[in-house]
Amino acid sequence: MSIKPGDRLPKANFAVMTPDGPAVRTTDEIFKGRRVALVGVPGAFTPTCSNVHLPGFADRLDAFKAKNVDAVAVVSVNDVFVMTAWAKDTGTGGRLLFLADGNGDFARAVGLPLDLTERGLGVRSQRYAMLVDDGVVRVVNVETSPGKAEASSAEALLEAI
Repeated sequence: MSIKPGDRLPKANFAVMTPDGPAVRTTDEIFKGRRVALVGVPGAFTPTCSNVHLPGFADRLDAFKAKNVDAVAVVSVNDVFVMTAWAKDTGTGGRLLFLADGNGDFARAVGLPLDLTERGLGVRSQRYAMLVDDGVVRVVNVETSPGKAEASSAEALLEAI
């Protein structure tokens, strides 16, 4: 069963890059006492993620801040080095928070894994966008197809909050 509005995010760990190298950040460290737009993508550097989904959130950071959103975080089933390279490549590092869910533990914990084994990508995350307020999900928009970024777009999430 996938996560829904009113649910608290499950306890999970993410890898993030710091000036001292990779570090672990917990859901409490990222979400406690904050309003965060959390964007789940199937994979860093994939066409829809890089060309459509991520830019929509980066381009609308001011609109999210105007709605009292403290941060926009992007999570993918990739390792911290891939997520760091993606942040650098897209020019969004430092503006968006990149969370590595290397083993897909978070994707499974929120009930949103996506099996792309037939495409050679293994188990990833479904594409979604959610508003998390102090660790509680307030809005969650999940795509019906991993190749689309409509229901989970920045515009759709902004309209819902």
